Amino acid sequence: MSTPANPFEQLAYNISLQIMDGQIVYVGTGLPMVGAMLAKKTHAPNITLVYESGGQDPWEGPMPWSVGGAATFRRAPMTMEMAHSFAMAANGFVDIAFQGAAQIDMYGNLNTHFIGGGFWDFRSRLTGSGGGNDLSSLSENVILVGLQDPSKFPAKLEFLTSPGHLTGGNSRREAGLLGNGPVACVTQIGVMDFEPETKWMRIKGLNPGMTPEIAQACTGFELKVSEQIEHIPAPSDDILQVLREVVDPHGIFITFPPRVR
Repeated sequence: MSTPANPFEQLAYNISLQIMDGQIVYVGTGLPMVGAMLAKKTHAPNITLVYESGGQDPWEGPMPWSVGGAATFRRAPMTMEMAHSFAMAANGFVDIAFQGAAQIDMYGNLNTHFIGGGFWDFRSRLTGSGGGNDLSSLSENVILVGLQDPSKFPAKLEFLTSPGHLTGGNSRREAGLLGNGPVACVTQIGVMDFEPETKWMRIKGLNPGMTPEIAQACTGFELKVSEQIEHIPAPSDDILQVLREVVDPHGIFITFPPRVR
């Protein structure tokens, strides 16, 4: 029997379960790459992986360090300039895109600009949008990924970098944004989705050992709760073997606690 999954391995497994076979998947650096590659090695062999820097569905190779790593281009049938890669989302060719952020609010809006203070007197300056706004504004479906605690899931963002459901309800569509916006948020707690009418984040499924009370304690706003919460299983020994020995054998992203780089 394998050593039980650590929180990062469970998170990667949960990410993989969001992917259906045959989809075009826009992956992000870190655990979204791990989850997407795990899906391709298990239940979704016919997905197409699209990387931000332009690599389109590369052949098998080592785990990339980022979405700009050389491995994302290895024997790819097509490589594009970054602008053309994002244009795939605008033209409807991205079924699902993964995004992380420093802050995520109840409507799935994202902050990757700064923490503390204001635009000119911030405490910590972050990366900015990169391609985040493009993906959140244009992709058919967006899956958010984050480590859930009250500071990262606040009631009010310190800056809105990438739009989710804006102020809820129909506000996203009224703003002229494409796609369905965020449809799920995957964290170490479990999987959240968004109420169909209000677009407010709610608990959909919980990882082993997690409860609604724990989820709420890790969130800076009130979480809604689905009428029937799913119990997400731990990954099987077979899944863990693929994850540890094939997808990320050097533990670049699934080592817990994470390595200091």
